[in-house]
Amino acid sequence: MANEINQNPLIEKLFSAGAHLGYGPSRRHPSASKYIFGAKGGVELIDLEQTAALLERALEFIQAQAKERRTILFVSGKAEGRGAIERIARRLGQPYVSGRWIGGTLTNFSEIHKRLARLAEIATMHESGEIAKFTKHEQLLIDRDAANLERMYGGLRGMEKTPHTLFIIDPRAEHTAVAEAGKLKIPVIAFLNTDCDTKGVTYPIPGNDASRHSIELILEEAAKAYEAGLAEGAAEAAAKPVAD
Repeated sequence: MANEINQNPLIEKLFSAGAHLGYGPSRRHPSASKYIFGAKGGVELIDLEQTAALLERALEFIQAQAKERRTILFVSGKAEGRGAIERIARRLGQPYVSGRWIGGTLTNFSEIHKRLARLAEIATMHESGEIAKFTKHEQLLIDRDAANLERMYGGLRGMEKTPHTLFIIDPRAEHTAVAEAGKLKIPVIAFLNTDCDTKGVTYPIPGNDASRHSIELILEEAAKAYEAGLAEGAAEAAAKPVAD
């Protein structure tokens, strides 16, 4: 691996972030075996040459999605990924789930959309002053309702239909999201460790999904790819001749 690190800057960044560190052999999922090249100190080591190649493949897909202004839903309920998921999704203007995945978020989106509409309605009531027509007790109940909705669905605000793609940190933890995406044939990009099943993942990115540094690196690369796609799409649109 040393020669590869010296030759490939992306592999060097992945190595520095600790992305090569998997779990012990007892936790390995059989589908992840192909990404492992050895072990050290009871920890299996992920082949970063494969990680870099698969990451670049996923980034090309992300850039193409952004060029068409398609929606990517970012998902991570685990503590190591929540902050980065929220920050990157907000930066890109994309929806996110940074807590518990609510069953039916994709497969029963019509109901989720009703919750989002209620959240928007309450916000409008405050902005217009309409909230003042309710009693203090009623306002308290309305605001309590809004707080619960914000906690559960706030990251999905503005999502009018199911997303075109999911970007998941740790598909083992987010297996329900992967399953729902599979039912709707929504592509899944996933950063996954050696304990994860790759089934249902369209674009796997093997690496240490328990490390904040690794997660932040992968998400930053994804963000840059998405922004490049937006810029590419805008440039092409600007270059098109205007119809008379």
